[in-house]
Amino acid sequence: MGGVNGQTDLSALEGHLWESANILRGPVDAADFKTYIFPLLFFKRVSDVYDEEIAEALELSGGDQQFALFPENHRFQIPAGCHWEDVRAKTANVGQALQRAMREIEKANPRTLYGIFGDAQWTNKERLSDRLLCDLIEHFSKLPLDNKSAEADILGQAYEYLIKKFADATNKKAGEFYTPRAVVRLMVQILDPNEGETIYDPACGTGGMLLEALHHVRESGGNVRTLWGKLFGQEKNLTTSAIARMNLFLHGVEDFEIVRGDTLRQPAFYSGDSLSTFDSVIANPPFSLQKWGREVWEKDPFGRNFAGLPPAKTGDYAWVQHMIMSMASGSGRMAVVLPHGVLFRMAAEGKIRRKILGMDILDAVIGLGPNLFYGTGLAACILVLRERKPKAHRRKVLIVDASKEFKKGRNQNELLPEHVARIYGWYTAYADVEGVAKVVSLDEIAENDYNLNIPRYVEPVVEEESITVEEAVANLKQSLEAAYAAEDRLKTLMQEHGLVEKGRA
Repeated sequence: MGGVNGQTDLSALEGHLWESANILRGPVDAADFKTYIFPLLFFKRVSDVYDEEIAEALELSGGDQQFALFPENHRFQIPAGCHWEDVRAKTANVGQALQRAMREIEKANPRTLYGIFGDAQWTNKERLSDRLLCDLIEHFSKLPLDNKSAEADILGQAYEYLIKKFADATNKKAGEFYTPRAVVRLMVQILDPNEGETIYDPACGTGGMLLEALHHVRESGGNVRTLWGKLFGQEKNLTTSAIARMNLFLHGVEDFEIVRGDTLRQPAFYSGDSLSTFDSVIANPPFSLQKWGREVWEKDPFGRNFAGLPPAKTGDYAWVQHMIMSMASGSGRMAVVLPHGVLFRMAAEGKIRRKILGMDILDAVIGLGPNLFYGTGLAACILVLRERKPKAHRRKVLIVDASKEFKKGRNQNELLPEHVARIYGWYTAYADVEGVAKVVSLDEIAENDYNLNIPRYVEPVVEEESITVEEAVANLKQSLEAAYAAEDRLKTLMQEHGLVEKGRA
């Protein structure tokens, strides 16, 4: 596999990983590729790094085999008989051997890897024959995944590529776990996480927003190790939460906390009856979630219904209130992707919106273009809130119409880097821009009955075409000629059908 100094080339790695999905194609539905490919990739990585650590320990100890096996020399423990090569040697009941190896590795690393391999049915021979699994394992065996051959970040990038490819392949089924990278980048730029700050995603999917925060700190010249132990996420789906943990490990993050669970019913991060708080809170929760847990919120022990009880069939403002309660005092800020309905729906949501606006923590509303997200053609918006707004922003809200900022695609529209840069520029300027942005006072919003619908405040610029007199005359002649021609055709038709005598009109 091509690369420099024995390092695997990213595009070759991506191609190899995608080919593994093609081996599964047919017996396995595209929506389930991730359930099998990601655990295999992680199993191979853990095994290759273990071998690398053995080699390093042998070199250090002058060939002492017993020393090389000491747990202290290994990031993760692999019990006897549970290495990749042990499973590779099997030709019968391969799925059973795989399942056993993965479970034993989880048990041997209870603090870090428990449950990480998910719940794939490796022993289902109708779907995964021994022959197919042997082909898949041999395909992965060609891929060296130790640190020397594939650095954590390169492997992480290839992993993100796979997540996006699976989202493309399955479209609607993938929207729950993949947010377009450009949208995430915009949100992270707005929040601007710094070294040593805590970052929390209550609907973390595959961990993309936490990783983008990590990239942002690195690109800003910060030390990403200061974020170890500071990244937190919760995700309801078992497979997706396992993928998030693998994703962070594969990016070289050694200390983080991703918890599987239902954030709205059973939040994972709290102390007593208070939610834990964080410097940056970021999420793309499921849009207008039904059966979100209203019965729990009627007497929520954490007081997350402070602005009101959201409707039973639409959980958008449950996420918003949960995130507000999760913002740290003073430093807390949040960005959340939601459907446009949160801006103008009335009744219970209108009362909640009024209360939140009255707290003067809503900093900006950014309307995005249509069809940017997997599984929905709906246009979404980003709400930006700050626990303590800058003085110049107080009692104001910036409303941005960025709905024209996208590149049209055949199946999916795309936010390009230049679009992200423009939107971010409008946000940081926090000023009126004709047809695009308006800084609106809370008084004006109150006059509009706390409706935040973007067209109420930002009127699109209508470009009127100006034409010369000559062009106007030419257009008129053309229209008259077309009218005469149409009249002639009508006369001919009427004559053919005997409606008028030939030669008369």
